[in-house]
Amino acid sequence: MIRTVFVISAFISGIVPVTMQQQQGNQAYSFNSSVWSNKFPKHAQNFGDTAMAFRTDTIVNLSALIRSGATLRKVSDQFRFTEGPAADKKGNIFFTDQPNDKIWKYDTEGNLSVFMDKSGRANGLYFDRQGNLIACADENSELWSISPDKKVTILLKNFNGIRFNGPNDLWIDRKGGIYFTDPYYQRDYWERKKPDMDGRKLYYVAAGKSEAVVVDDNLVQPNGIIGSPDGNSLFVADIGDSKTYKYQINKDGSLFNRQLFVSQGSDGMTLDSKGNLYITGKGVTVYDPSGNRLGNIPVPSNWVGNVCFGGKDRKTLFITASESVYTLQMQVKGVR
Repeated sequence: MIRTVFVISAFISGIVPVTMQQQQGNQAYSFNSSVWSNKFPKHAQNFGDTAMAFRTDTIVNLSALIRSGATLRKVSDQFRFTEGPAADKKGNIFFTDQPNDKIWKYDTEGNLSVFMDKSGRANGLYFDRQGNLIACADENSELWSISPDKKVTILLKNFNGIRFNGPNDLWIDRKGGIYFTDPYYQRDYWERKKPDMDGRKLYYVAAGKSEAVVVDDNLVQPNGIIGSPDGNSLFVADIGDSKTYKYQINKDGSLFNRQLFVSQGSDGMTLDSKGNLYITGKGVTVYDPSGNRLGNIPVPSNWVGNVCFGGKDRKTLFITASESVYTLQMQVKGVR
């Protein structure tokens, strides 16, 4: 049986009509230009007959980005906590289920499979230009390179002889240099109960080097990170201070001209081909290149950990949302 609830909610930004359809077993969440309608599966419902209303700016400003008639589709909800999505050259998407110590693959045909078990409790992922999957291996606070045949090479394990806090997310520049964030989140599989080093920092390791350098130590809890495809700009979220910064990148990989981009932190981040920044947490919030909020893509999960673009045409927005992963078809492409 389908129950439909109509709600009119007033916001500062306008009045939004919202239609909710509830149908057991249906896992599509629909968007269109005038009404955002949810078809929540039963396990995602805890609000009875109360519908959720969303801001006008979500519907209007994101309509140029989201494919007309697109639906937010749940791929699976079999995980414990999903993170770190990254697409290879073909558009296949790899992501982690960190508590279960696995890396999964969602291929361009829509097939889901385990790529690697015992993944070092991998968190953030990113592909280098050689096709190796670079992973923030949280179990022993290392940075790994995983070859296509799953051979593991440890790239980094400490800074000046001191164990990292727990590398979290990374981005690789056009030269092959790696930027990565190193916050501290206490894990139940660690014996230590506090960090070995002072501070939670942003690091860079140049291509071919075996030592990292600190490129920003003035952060509370750095987390999500992404760079522009031209290699000139870097975005870093300080989730502990509810801020996201934009840096300019020097030729040697050092950073300058740090500016506050938005007063919102993020777990993971990505960019589209128009320069819009997608940040995560409560749904996926999109900002234009000037830092103006375009809107929020609601996701029926308590927390969205990360996001990336993939698929054959790079127009599939892939969302890791705690125990679930979702896709949304877009009009814009993602950047590498």
